[in-house]
Amino acid sequence: MPKRLDKALAQAVPEGVTLSRARIQALIVAGQVSCEGEVVRNIKAVPEVGQVWEVVLPVAVELEAKAEDIPIEVVFEDAHLIVVNKPAGMVVHPAPGSETGTLVNALLHHCGDSLSGIGGQKRPGIVHRIDKDTSGLLVVAKSDVAHQGLAAQFADHSLERAYMALCWGVPSAGDPRLKGINGVRFEPGNVVRISGNIARHRTDRKRMTVVKDSGKHAITRLRAEATFGPAHKPVASLVRCWLETGRTHQIRAHMSHIGHALVGDQTYGGKRAIPKGALDPGQAEALRSFPRQALHAATLGFVHPVTGDSLRFEAGLPADFADLLTFLK
Repeated sequence: MPKRLDKALAQAVPEGVTLSRARIQALIVAGQVSCEGEVVRNIKAVPEVGQVWEVVLPVAVELEAKAEDIPIEVVFEDAHLIVVNKPAGMVVHPAPGSETGTLVNALLHHCGDSLSGIGGQKRPGIVHRIDKDTSGLLVVAKSDVAHQGLAAQFADHSLERAYMALCWGVPSAGDPRLKGINGVRFEPGNVVRISGNIARHRTDRKRMTVVKDSGKHAITRLRAEATFGPAHKPVASLVRCWLETGRTHQIRAHMSHIGHALVGDQTYGGKRAIPKGALDPGQAEALRSFPRQALHAATLGFVHPVTGDSLRFEAGLPADFADLLTFLK
């Protein structure tokens, strides 16, 4: 038996119940966990063999978000989960200022009553998110058992997730500048590995930043697959990024950290001066005016949490991203 209460309870969760260790920790702190009638709020309490622990789960309440008949591109769907190709500009979950028009609103209409009660609310099981202005693949749980299984795969980083991004300059193992940045390593195949903890920025709460001694562990791998501009000094490059972890704004923050912010990313330094003559005027303007971060969740692979089948999906670049690359070529 684990020495910590939260770990012990996580091991004892019955099959088919969606209850992550983070959720258990929150329930403990909220006073929803007791031992033989006495409430315990310390997640590090040491349980003993033979004790009877009770975890009270809040009753699922109706989500305030309303079902909306919004078209969504369904890549795969069965009784337990659904994979969608989210367009850029769509928020995943309702929040102040974005109460309607979200993916959850669309899923409430599409899935009807086939929803899992996650975190005390009756809503589609959003296991992970991608930013509003990022396009691409997202898996959503339709049942508690699927949510639990998918959450476990996200927790142990066993899923395959690859993104396509357009960044300024060319991140390359041959760049001596990158060799001097803490957390940057080079791997075979001209792959750049970035290891840097990510935390909320101290003054700008909308941004994440790379920190040394706090935050959450994060690892991104990337490789440049095409370059645009003069061969001796390209202006931009198309890169494939692989996530080993999945932190908020991970790719955007890591790319900015190494000096290769994404084209169109106003939050993380998406505007750069383009040397005169490096591109024709139309191409230069297209880069400067791209209205969002050029980031697309292109590949998603995981083990189906119920059937055990290995699933892998790919989504082509959306029209605005693909048109920009065609124009640059």
